[in-house]
Amino acid sequence: MAREVRLHVGTSKGAFRFCSDNGRKTWQSDAPALAGWSINHYIEDPRDPSRLYAAANHMVWGPMVACSLDAGRTWNISPHRGWEEPSHSPAFPPELGVAVKAAWYIRPGHAERPGEVWAGVDPAALFRSSDWGATWEPVAGINEHPTRDGWQPGGGGLILHKLLLDRVNPAKMIATISAGGAFRTEDSGASWQPINQGVAADFMPDPNQPVGHCVHSLVQSPTDPNWLFQQNHCGQFRSADGGESWQNAGDGLPSTFGFPAAIHPHEEKTVYVAPLTGDYFRAFPEGEMAIYRSRDGGDTWQALRSGLPQRDAYMSAFRAAMTTDTDDDAGIYLGTSTGQIFFSPDSGESWRMIVDFLPPVLSLETAST
Repeated sequence: MAREVRLHVGTSKGAFRFCSDNGRKTWQSDAPALAGWSINHYIEDPRDPSRLYAAANHMVWGPMVACSLDAGRTWNISPHRGWEEPSHSPAFPPELGVAVKAAWYIRPGHAERPGEVWAGVDPAALFRSSDWGATWEPVAGINEHPTRDGWQPGGGGLILHKLLLDRVNPAKMIATISAGGAFRTEDSGASWQPINQGVAADFMPDPNQPVGHCVHSLVQSPTDPNWLFQQNHCGQFRSADGGESWQNAGDGLPSTFGFPAAIHPHEEKTVYVAPLTGDYFRAFPEGEMAIYRSRDGGDTWQALRSGLPQRDAYMSAFRAAMTTDTDDDAGIYLGTSTGQIFFSPDSGESWRMIVDFLPPVLSLETAST
């Protein structure tokens, strides 16, 4: 019997879920949740699949972490007056005089730590909850980092947009900031070390500066936690030593610029990127949509085009809009700025469109049972 695969989709106008229980041949969709909210990230908690989290933002009510305890049927907000309980959303201490501008990222905690949830926001900061998101505390080790004066806003603001958890050691994590760079902790967030040596920084006077780098997306090998890959504002880079050093991995790609990256769930160094023309024109080169795959960690690249539009495809893809599932023949997913979701059931060899005409797709996450 085929597993059910659930695709959680954050868009600029709400959260959507697509489900398939027939080997990913067809997909059924639910009505949009959190309609009218811009969802930077939408994720299911693997420790309790009935729990869903969304990094939600509204032009009137502002940012919040939205939570559902019943697989999305109900949420901790009122559709007409914002959140029911402000304590559900991260906030800086009043004495700092700083407000959260936007919610960007939610990461359910390590399997060994029930109740732990992490949230990344703008201005770049990390918050931790120990009670499934009911209350939040700022993580001073990164929020008050001594290098903070060297961080600067990117196009989306000054944002902490991802947190990678070590699969074995819950005290080890990597946070990514635009434009601050990647930071690693080995003591559950008490202290953080910048890990950007070797990453290009063409927009800075000193390209060897330890912070201020604009990492767009960073992924980790499913079998070797020290092997990392990132799509950066200034290129594609890999690390074999947990981020202590980085090497160029973009030779053979049509450009250095792009946003999302994904890694195969079973193959140690098989990575995917979606290169765009450049920061001056954020669209697929020549209007031909292609996702590139490397099966050797970035030594060589192959353009994947079968089933993707090859004419007038001048859309783009945002940083969190690419993901994979964990089926034996892995599914690869990419959402676009013009509301399409493309899916490959065979690790990228062929592609088809799951849905068209959604709002701009901001994030994709999968889960399965």
